[in-house]
Amino acid sequence: MTATTAHVDSFARDNLPPHDQWPAFVNLDGLGYPERMNCAVELIDRHVAEGKGERIAVIAPGLRWSYAELAETVNRIANVLVARYGLVPGNRVLLRAANTPMMVAAYFAVLKAGGVVVATMPLLRAGELAYIADKAEIALALCDARLAEDMEKTRERSAALADIIYFQSDGADGLEAMMAQASPDFAPCDTAADDVCLIGFTSGTTGQPKGTMHFHRDMLAICDTYSRQVLRPTADDRFIGSPPLAFTFGLGGLVLFPFREGAASVLLERAPPDTLLPAIEEFRATVCFTAPTAYRAMLGKLGDVDLSSLRKCVSAGEPLPQATWDAWFEATGLKIMDGIGATEMLHIFIAAPEEDIRPGSTGRPVPGYEARVIDAEGRAVPPGEIGRLAVRGPTGCRYLADERQKDYVQDGWNVTGDTYVVDADGYFWYKARSDDMIISSGYNIAGPEVEAALLAHDSVAECGVVGAPDAERGQIVKAYVVLQPGASGGPEMARTLQDHVKAELAPYKYPRAIEFVDALPRTQTGKLQRFALRQRAAANAASETAPT
Repeated sequence: MTATTAHVDSFARDNLPPHDQWPAFVNLDGLGYPERMNCAVELIDRHVAEGKGERIAVIAPGLRWSYAELAETVNRIANVLVARYGLVPGNRVLLRAANTPMMVAAYFAVLKAGGVVVATMPLLRAGELAYIADKAEIALALCDARLAEDMEKTRERSAALADIIYFQSDGADGLEAMMAQASPDFAPCDTAADDVCLIGFTSGTTGQPKGTMHFHRDMLAICDTYSRQVLRPTADDRFIGSPPLAFTFGLGGLVLFPFREGAASVLLERAPPDTLLPAIEEFRATVCFTAPTAYRAMLGKLGDVDLSSLRKCVSAGEPLPQATWDAWFEATGLKIMDGIGATEMLHIFIAAPEEDIRPGSTGRPVPGYEARVIDAEGRAVPPGEIGRLAVRGPTGCRYLADERQKDYVQDGWNVTGDTYVVDADGYFWYKARSDDMIISSGYNIAGPEVEAALLAHDSVAECGVVGAPDAERGQIVKAYVVLQPGASGGPEMARTLQDHVKAELAPYKYPRAIEFVDALPRTQTGKLQRFALRQRAAANAASETAPT
């Protein structure tokens, strides 16, 4: 599909990878998308045109917007962007806010006007934001006024960023004041289905963040594959969860999937377990998206809330330990729907519907996607043999002007950096991130497998397992453990946990070193930063062997 672009500003298209470095896009024709399509029209305006404008689209504390009200808000913002700030199709716009209704409206206003959204985490600081603004050559930002301090510092540090519009503001120059003077009608930009509409920056766990470029058609493709064929929501569902909207897991799970069905999104500015659980009860949410650590943290608090409205629970972002799956199912009767996705792929591409879940397995390829496990030369390996995960489908990796494109896309396949085993029934079993494999005395040991064993012990709240340098074995398994309240660290607890792992796994996998810590390093999206633990382990090993 190569329809004539609507972009006047050609930056995004000019900075796509060379075509010969693109992945193969398979099963795209079956989705039936036209050559010209604006995803904001498909996800919001369509419901109004079909007479469903009074359905609730967005719920937040003290606020409810129907689809008609959301559409009008989007139109007013789009008019401000175009009439007052001269936005032309293809311009990038940086968004910075928590999960709020205005963040969603601003997002779709940019899309409807033919712009390219670059959403950012509220926790990012000026240096990180300036890197993104300059990498994507962003001149305009829309930002929650409560986050103005770092936004102004970003403008000072960025060569590209010129204008900032603040919302959640009662000032005369705030977005709300300008919206009040703008028309509630806006003609959508006639974008091509393969016009770039989103640049999602990765969380930077392996170096400088990479900008992943996605088309209007991609926003619908993840809805029509994973959501419709695996998750299977209805128009009566209410989605809730914790991932930020700048994280594509949150964008899909809290906005795109409900809007595709005409369902409702419950938006919480912050959603730690102590907030998320009562919000599920208060707003009668039916579908929950959050991380494995959150499900584990909520287990001890379930007796205080009514979760009878909840019917589906989705986990991604990190491996889901089987101990957490088992405990949640025992406590709630709900099967957590695990899945693996990637910012490069936009959302989940391996998962299983509830009736096909095998606890401990990620699942099978989402309809429309293909996956296989490959060796170092890119050849598919037999069932039961460990290797690298490769996937392709209607979405795929296109980095913004980045040499790392050639590493991620190989022979048309997206090579995700995960180590997997596929069984004879086609179920995929996660082992580790490819750089998280520990090689000790010739044995390959997956850190997440040891983490899952440790988490099965009642005294362990969180843990991270990495390889630490060792002169004799090359590496040893080292665990960083956060204990449950009331549990005490020390040599006796370390021996207890080591014995527990030996009873759960092959003895060579047990952690030969355990360090008790108050907290683990995590990204803004909640992912464990194992590279930081590896650096810490290497530094400790170096200090222990240094001459005195």
